[in-house]
Amino acid sequence: MNNLKGNLENIRARVEKACETAGRAPSEVTVLAVSKRHPTAKIRALHALGQTRFGENYIQEALPKIAELADLALEWHYIGPLQSNKTKEAAMHFQWVQSADRAKILRRLSSQRAPGMPPLNICIQVNIDREAQKAGATPETAGELARLCQELPGLQLRGLMCIPRIGSADFDPADSYARMFELFGALRDDGLPLDTLSMGMSADLEAAVRHGSTMIRIGTDLFGPRPAAGD
Repeated sequence: MNNLKGNLENIRARVEKACETAGRAPSEVTVLAVSKRHPTAKIRALHALGQTRFGENYIQEALPKIAELADLALEWHYIGPLQSNKTKEAAMHFQWVQSADRAKILRRLSSQRAPGMPPLNICIQVNIDREAQKAGATPETAGELARLCQELPGLQLRGLMCIPRIGSADFDPADSYARMFELFGALRDDGLPLDTLSMGMSADLEAAVRHGSTMIRIGTDLFGPRPAAGD
């Protein structure tokens, strides 16, 4: 727990330096703390340090956390793959869903967002590297989904999200980020009101910021090593 303050300061410093290098203002980049498998005590501690946005990957893990932390002014983002049988919980308990990747999911989120609640902020997840094992719309269909999102009540189109192919000796994920930024710009030029490009994690936030990311998703470098499942 004692490392959280230093971890948060380090991430903020990295963002500031990356923005300076890219000629951007640090205020253009939001840090989303990915709290998967981490206890609510750590979330409370980070909130006390000024972190208000948290991302969760699993509905069944997130709901007890959201309930336990209801006394805090937190903004919850769902960032994991979303199955049809979990859309109701996502629509009712989160402020953002970043992993909408098909029309059925968008329509269910729309119909299950309770009347009177603020619109649910939506990012269309794009499988930018066309990996068979990953969720996400193809780059060619992302615009169609974004337009559908605009038409559905209870939803607010915000932007795009991606999880690029892991970097290796023969692949630089910066190329994925460059293609995402190009797609983001093309859809905006086509009239879609996108303001969020969610991409970049602990290991490659600098490359993501350099290529236009407005939201980076940080887990281990904020919270420390993730507990094993079941611990």
